[in-house]
Amino acid sequence: MAGNGPDDGRSRKERADAIRDAQARKQRTLTLTIGTVTAVIVIVLGLIVAKSISSSPAAKADPSETSGLISSTLASEIKSVPASVFDSVGVGSASNGPKAVSGGSAMTADGKPRILYVGSEYCPYCAAERWGLAVALSRFGTFTNLGKTASSATDLDKNTNTLTFHGATYTSQYFSFTGYEQQNRTRTKTVDTLTTADNALVTKYDNGGSIPFIDLGGLFIGSGASYDPATLAGMTHAQIGAALSDPSSAAAKGIIGTANLYTAALCKLTNGQPATVCSSSGVSAGAAAAELG
Repeated sequence: MAGNGPDDGRSRKERADAIRDAQARKQRTLTLTIGTVTAVIVIVLGLIVAKSISSSPAAKADPSETSGLISSTLASEIKSVPASVFDSVGVGSASNGPKAVSGGSAMTADGKPRILYVGSEYCPYCAAERWGLAVALSRFGTFTNLGKTASSATDLDKNTNTLTFHGATYTSQYFSFTGYEQQNRTRTKTVDTLTTADNALVTKYDNGGSIPFIDLGGLFIGSGASYDPATLAGMTHAQIGAALSDPSSAAAKGIIGTANLYTAALCKLTNGQPATVCSSSGVSAGAAAAELG
């Protein structure tokens, strides 16, 4: 009949139902597509946020920077500071070097003057002083298995990158060395425990209880830091190691200056040997500045 349009054999109701079904399928497809796209966006955003967090300054407190052994490159930089750098720096920015012990008596082990270090990994003053002491002793022998750590994240001069003597060994024809790190950098764990005899030494000579405490052969005592730990603020282990050969750097002026102060005392214990070290101008400057008696 005219005006009714083509007849496909279905009633008007059946055609209406078919249209509604088609629209419903289209809506479900659209909803599914939107849901899938949304899920993908959420995943991508999550990955971006995770990457951002992992590269943020807070996340850079990577355990690999505060544990394990120092690199072979850093070990070489500590061991092989050029003689010209020691002489150029002199005492640099260092002060408060080792002092002669009034009425002290020689302390030996294995027939050699014994060097005793007592500190803790959390201590920022220990963090600064270890560098200078390690460089000084490396002029007379060799450290193996030196570790890396950083001072406390909540103390003064927080996160100062440094060495740790825990687990390290020292070989020298001139000296015997004992290093204690009493607590870890978070002050939650005892690392090394002093023997009764060594604890008595600390009690006898370190009346203020300050650390680091360094006894050089029973005749000289070092206590506290010889330069400001803030000198090393923000520097990585690698940057500190590289700075050791640059006499103009603030780090070298503190560390190498400290090393010359300690070397001057160590040369007293060896009667000026080896001469190539003990007769150098840098060590002479250290001897003039230190209170060695």
